[in-house]
Amino acid sequence: MKKIGNQTIVFDAPPTVLETACIGGPKEANGPLAKYFDQVLDDEFWGEKSWEKAESKIIKETVNKVVAKSGLAQDKIGFCFAGDLLNQCISSGFGLRDLNVPYFGIFGACSTFVEGMSLAAIFAESGIADYALCATSSHFCSAEKQFRFPLELGNQRPQTSQWTITGAGATIVASSGKGPFITSITPRQNSRYGNKRCK
Repeated sequence: MKKIGNQTIVFDAPPTVLETACIGGPKEANGPLAKYFDQVLDDEFWGEKSWEKAESKIIKETVNKVVAKSGLAQDKIGFCFAGDLLNQCISSGFGLRDLNVPYFGIFGACSTFVEGMSLAAIFAESGIADYALCATSSHFCSAEKQFRFPLELGNQRPQTSQWTITGAGATIVASSGKGPFITSITPRQNSRYGNKRCK
């Protein structure tokens, strides 16, 4: 791999996306992308006692699905890059604690999954891991408590307000394969935004 300019990495032997899996919640089951989910839920709690525990279950089961679909033995996966929207990546941390794969907890909000794939591609192309797992999750009800208003307050939501997905996605990045390929990555420069002074 080589660096181009200030922030782009181009891979000499592009890693490949081996397999994917995703689970969506009840709202997602009624949306236009429902047919693309491996599974959709009809209950936000999915049999758990809290939304946070439900989210941990969603990411755990999504990871189990992608591993099963790949046909890989779990011990072939070198590293796991995963995160969610809660403090200290609590949903993925608890949901994946029985995975027995070295785990990197990452928090990039909406970019978490792509950040995970970028890091997995670097590990795969460098020879550190033949296979790396990436996963992320969110849950509308727990994200509302974290970032906006607890649902228990009963606030009125305008139709234009955003809605965080209830669901999870996972993929396995391999050092070689038939594609699709990750040919390059370009992370943004955070200082471009952070160093500007407000006037």
